[in-house]
Amino acid sequence: PKSQKVERGERPGRLLPRSQNPEAAPPPRPFTRRVAAVAMGAGAGAAEEPSQTRRALVDTAAGAISGGISRTVTSPLDVIKIRFQVQLEPTAKWGVLRRDVYGPSKYTGLMQATKDILREEGLPGFWRGNVPALFMYMPYTAIQFTVLHKLKTFASGSSRTEDHLHLSPYLSYVSGAIAGSAATVGSYPFDLLRTILASQGEPKVYPNMRSALVDIVQTRGVRGLYAGLTPTLVEIIPYAGLQFGSYDTFKRSMMSWNRYRYGIEEDDSASSFQLFLCGFAAGTFSKAACHPLDVVKKRFQIEGLKRHPRYGARIESSTYKGMYHALTEIVVKEGFGGLYKGLFPSVVKSAPAGAVTFVAYEYISDWLESLLM
Repeated sequence: PKSQKVERGERPGRLLPRSQNPEAAPPPRPFTRRVAAVAMGAGAGAAEEPSQTRRALVDTAAGAISGGISRTVTSPLDVIKIRFQVQLEPTAKWGVLRRDVYGPSKYTGLMQATKDILREEGLPGFWRGNVPALFMYMPYTAIQFTVLHKLKTFASGSSRTEDHLHLSPYLSYVSGAIAGSAATVGSYPFDLLRTILASQGEPKVYPNMRSALVDIVQTRGVRGLYAGLTPTLVEIIPYAGLQFGSYDTFKRSMMSWNRYRYGIEEDDSASSFQLFLCGFAAGTFSKAACHPLDVVKKRFQIEGLKRHPRYGARIESSTYKGMYHALTEIVVKEGFGGLYKGLFPSVVKSAPAGAVTFVAYEYISDWLESLLM
């Protein structure tokens, strides 16, 4: 292949490959982000290993910021999803199933739920529980990306991101699962508070995060802050593994397509839109596959806590004796559709959330590397 030179593109902070021979230059390409090595000085092979402390700082900060952005942007869909998941009553779509067990449901569809929340709670209702969600999601993504990079560094023997591209795709699945589990344990109490606050409407049962926290401790004890952790870990292991593994797989496929399309063998780059599509597909695939486990997790999180009757039946303490019992109870009383309550808003939310998280992380990581590395 012909030697390549990397130059700054028109937009600051982004890198575009270009042939040294103008006559042999490839056709114009979309704005791209380099995800492989950038030759500096004597070349990429001579590049020094970045400081582990600075590398960890970049991963932590980029993960936290991207998580906060993604969480805030997609909060309305998350609130609607949670309202459906904790609702015991069957929706209109599944109304033929066990109407003798529960009464009519509060929410019956995405548009109806959106209109009801807007009418009864105003726009702030779509961001209910967003503060604990940020406290949860920012450390969650920070821990997740940091642990993920550490695992890939250990496996490849290098802390440079470009060296991680050549690792086995299966390692991305395993690393993503381990990173997701570590992040879940570290941020779980805030996930619990997010679910509780987002599931309530007006009038509020818990006016703020403190009142919910006090009631949880008084009702369940300190261990209550980790109610539902087991089903959460059972869910997050396949979910995070699929999310990161499929993202890396899609991204590598996109890079291969770019090399084939533009005839540049040494080029490992992808456009911002291509990265967005990879994150979008990864978010959709992973969430759709693991949604029933997410429903079970939400039921355990609010089990035994106060719930205004206006929003449906309360889940009494010890309703579910374990994950398998919860799954069977939901199917018996709500039909198989009960395991997929909130699936549509969940997928609609998770697809852009995954896309925003990955793209924001790539960009913020680039920017921080330019400042610190």
